Amino acid sequence: MPVNVVVVDDDPGFRRIARALLAARGLRVVAESPDGASAIAAVREHRPDGVLLDLHLPGEDGLSVARALTREGQSLRIVLTSTDSWTWSEEELASAGILRFVAKDRLFDTDLIALFSPTA
Repeated sequence: MPVNVVVVDDDPGFRRIARALLAARGLRVVAESPDGASAIAAVREHRPDGVLLDLHLPGEDGLSVARALTREGQSLRIVLTSTDSWTWSEEELASAGILRFVAKDRLFDTDLIALFSPTA
């Protein structure tokens, strides 16, 4: 069964790249969202296995979106991305329901299948 992912980023070019990268790894992008509100709606509708979530979004940021999804009891593998460097600890990420932070320029080298597979 394919692993389903929602891609959340306000940059349509990055969403296109992320979709291609995930598809090349055998993952299926079931929805794309440009902001937090539509991301939450997409997760409710599609019930994906994971969310590739940008930190900087219009309106609420990726951390707020991750916390909201976690509060709703969504069982998701949330991977936070950004072009900025990240300085939070693993505990701080986990408290927001985030599995891992991956810099956007490192996504190509990351084992996305292992990150998003529910059995991994």
